[in-house]
Amino acid sequence: MRKIALHWKILFGLLLGVIWALLSAGLGWRQFTLDWIKPWGTIFINVLKLIAVPLVLFSIIKGITDLSDISKIRRVGLKTIGIYVGTTVIAITVGLVAANLIQPGKVVGEEQLAANHEQFMAFQSGDDVSAVDMPASDLQKKVKDKVQEAGKSKDQGPLQVIVEIVPDNIFSSFMDITKMLQVIFFAILFGVVLSMIPGDKAAPMIGFIESGNEVFLKMVDVVMQAAPFFVFALMAGNMADLADSPAALFNLFKGLGMYALTVVLGLAFSLFVTYPAVLRLFTRQIPYREFFRGMGSAQALAFSTSSSAATLPATMDCVTENLGVSRRIASFTLPLGATVNMDGTSLYQAVSVLFLAQMHLVPLDLSQQLTIVVMATLISIGTAPVPGVGLIMLIIVLESVGLNPMWIAIILPIDRPLDMLRTLVNITGDAAVTASVASTEGELQFQRKDSIDNFDV
Repeated sequence: MRKIALHWKILFGLLLGVIWALLSAGLGWRQFTLDWIKPWGTIFINVLKLIAVPLVLFSIIKGITDLSDISKIRRVGLKTIGIYVGTTVIAITVGLVAANLIQPGKVVGEEQLAANHEQFMAFQSGDDVSAVDMPASDLQKKVKDKVQEAGKSKDQGPLQVIVEIVPDNIFSSFMDITKMLQVIFFAILFGVVLSMIPGDKAAPMIGFIESGNEVFLKMVDVVMQAAPFFVFALMAGNMADLADSPAALFNLFKGLGMYALTVVLGLAFSLFVTYPAVLRLFTRQIPYREFFRGMGSAQALAFSTSSSAATLPATMDCVTENLGVSRRIASFTLPLGATVNMDGTSLYQAVSVLFLAQMHLVPLDLSQQLTIVVMATLISIGTAPVPGVGLIMLIIVLESVGLNPMWIAIILPIDRPLDMLRTLVNITGDAAVTASVASTEGELQFQRKDSIDNFDV
């Protein structure tokens, strides 16, 4: 009997989670779902985060020591960062073009546009500190918290991003997944220095690193066996959080439909145009259909978790086992990509800024839109690979072009499903760049399979 691939099981779990949330809202089971089902989804995310940080640490060090040649490390690093930045700029540009052509902010009606513009004028004059009528007190508190958090980043100097990459206490960085860049910096430094000392002195540490890496890879395998159930719990809990009735659930998304469509079209361009072009440019070993099949389980997990960091173990396994990328390359490029390559998030920020500007009849000229490209590219490098952080980065981009950061309240209700989609795009971009870099280094050995899935059970 043919085994069912894990990514189909995960997708089935996603579907059951949505159906359960709708039923629980209609039948009054919402509190039961939040109390008894949602915690299992939280446990799943916690386990993945538990594995992610040590896996990044061990895999990067192992990848660097396997490369051994410092000049090769430099060459691979420059290629990887160059392609990552290139795909990010393309994604932002696509988002701006889509928003300018579709103009999703203009569909709300002339009366509403006029009222919104009055709010913007009040914001500019300083007469109105809120500038947006909040739908609920809890939403207002959530927005203000994100504005305050973004304000801390905005007031820092231009080199603060570089300063924050270098940790003053690596053990505190291990305990905070949002400080993944610091872990990567330490791992690269550790791996490079380990490669420089005599072989007899380095051998015990290299053996420890290799064993530790195998342990955490096996942990991924074990945890993924239960992923369909955990994903069901995760989706049921998240959807139950959105609304307490089917009608409220429907109305929550209806008003933002055109905005969501614009974001989805831009993300689809990255998936089906940009990444196939990158693969075709740097390697012809992997047909894009086979690439997509090979990444199926990681994409499904990224969609359900909305976290590139939590998905990293599965991404690494799909890239090495299904696409044939050597662990030496994948262990270096994928952890780096999970932090600095945020194509989906950057595209969403570009669309969101133009959407909110259009809703308030605020024209953004070419120079302001170029500012969006530059700002979104730069801040994507320091974006933590965890759910919801894109909203914080969006606040900084809004303020860079003179718009009210409190406007994020408008798009907050629909942010979660779009976050799921852009995380899927983020990890797919990481995999495409990794396969491309591996091909240029002779480290890609792709073999077509009749059924690609590393986690068949």
